[in-house]
Amino acid sequence: MVQLRPHGLKRALDHLQRQNFPTFAPMFEKAVVRSGTSRLTRAPLFPGYIFVSFEHENARWTSINSTRGVSRIISPTPLPKQLIGGIMARCDESGLLAPPATLAVGDEIRVISGPFAEIITTIETLPDQARIGVLIDLMGRKVRTSLPRDQIEKL
Repeated sequence: MVQLRPHGLKRALDHLQRQNFPTFAPMFEKAVVRSGTSRLTRAPLFPGYIFVSFEHENARWTSINSTRGVSRIISPTPLPKQLIGGIMARCDESGLLAPPATLAVGDEIRVISGPFAEIITTIETLPDQARIGVLIDLMGRKVRTSLPRDQIEKL
């Protein structure tokens, strides 16, 4: 993961791709109201950051730090492939994050990230648009909790 300079997303993407570094900058659509008119615009899912793939054994990662638009590499250690793969699976070819699948009470889900990763359970409640309520079996006890929708996938 790479931290960007202010307003450096486009510049960093252009220069990193020119150096043959695979990059990934997931976007989502958000509603913006200007002059009383609402319209959809693209915004970065992780403002100020992009994902860059590079060989960690190769000393070439130092050239990323000196790329225009890049502030610094957050960590040269690789991020979990499940994390990046889960985000990429929900994005189209242009990097736009697809809206979450419609969920209903009783649907079976799998937690894909967070402290309950890889747990399979069913939806108990839908308290709001951002969270879901589930019942998780922890050490022989049933525990009610709520999870962010971006941490789950429908089975």
